[in-house]
Amino acid sequence: METLFLGSRGPNVKLIQSLLARIGYNPGPVDGVFGTQTRQAVIAFQRNNGLVPDGIVGPATWRLFERFLSGYDTYVIRAGDTLYNIALRYYTTVDAILTANPGINPLLLRVGQTITVPYGIDVVFTDIDYTYDIMERDIQGLKAIYPFIEVGVAGQSVLGRNLYYIRLGTGPNEVHYNGSHHSLEWITTPLLMKFIENFSRAYSTGASIRGYNIRDIWNRSSIYIIPMVNPDGVNLVLEGLRPDNPYYQQLLQWNTSGLPFSQVWQANIRGVDLNRNYPASWEEGKAQEAILGITGPGPTRYGGPSPLSEPETQALVDFTRQHNFRMVLAYHSQGRVIFWLYKDIFVPRAQEIGQVFARASGYTLAYTPYEAAFAGYKDWFIEEFRRPGYTIEVGLGRNPLPITQFDTIYRENEEILLLAPII
Repeated sequence: METLFLGSRGPNVKLIQSLLARIGYNPGPVDGVFGTQTRQAVIAFQRNNGLVPDGIVGPATWRLFERFLSGYDTYVIRAGDTLYNIALRYYTTVDAILTANPGINPLLLRVGQTITVPYGIDVVFTDIDYTYDIMERDIQGLKAIYPFIEVGVAGQSVLGRNLYYIRLGTGPNEVHYNGSHHSLEWITTPLLMKFIENFSRAYSTGASIRGYNIRDIWNRSSIYIIPMVNPDGVNLVLEGLRPDNPYYQQLLQWNTSGLPFSQVWQANIRGVDLNRNYPASWEEGKAQEAILGITGPGPTRYGGPSPLSEPETQALVDFTRQHNFRMVLAYHSQGRVIFWLYKDIFVPRAQEIGQVFARASGYTLAYTPYEAAFAGYKDWFIEEFRRPGYTIEVGLGRNPLPITQFDTIYRENEEILLLAPII
């Protein structure tokens, strides 16, 4: 990880600011600017944890931060330890430790035995720029704390980043959710990640969410979630264009908007709009490009040289065909609207289910606008499987939506995410 110090800026500064605030230090606003208040919080953290209190987040401080950020610690049992005493030291519960260590006998702890101890804080932070690296760490943390979830890889991006999937549940009703087809719409990734965390926690404790019996949903359904379809694009938007990017020169040429990537880039790292790269009227979408002023790779609406030309869309198609999804939800932003129809293919119950989702969220159920009517993921799913597929546009404003909208977006969409596997 990069060394952070007074004057540093960026997503990693936001990350440590959010963490420090969460564990009882006051770094000031979570704004991505390493100012004097953040430095004082780092010094206090270092002093309390036996580190050199220099206010610089170097390798030793990062190693300790990483343990908190992953959400758990690996602990070696010592003489006299009990799970209760260990739980007190980590601000967690005995039940949380038992969940993370299936098969452990709390009455037969062995000196030298290694266990996983969750910290008593959430893994998924929802007040920061949510990069691929943060998501990857969170997935690993959730898997350690909730070992009953299934984590796998559906494919890789152009730059070789994993397209992770997380499976919740073991039942026969299979549904699929995905987020961040578009780079600027990265807020849909923490939406899905927070749902994974909340659902897993409720399952482990036997709790309900909004009156829904989570263990019942788990046993009846399997929810497959790919939280970030376009990791290369998301990192370009959140971290900026770096000289070591293999597409550095091309990206500079392709971005003809005159604006920073952080304000305009929706495409993948090759300038292809992934949600116009699926084989559902791709040719009609291609014909639109001239009308929309699209002449080649760029920030948005370029459908690529051919359908499924991109590894990300090919991976999504392959993953979908490997399963028996009875419904899919593709998350985008913005507009507080749910699109349910593709061309004139009226799937049985699709409109009815969409109306239920609209009532649950307060969103509007609508027909897809002309400029987004072709070659999207939900379009392809409806065409190929004749089953309900929805594009859900969360939030309001201009992309990228501010993270301050997160709590509202999550509250509006949580019931949809609970309903989809059982409706």
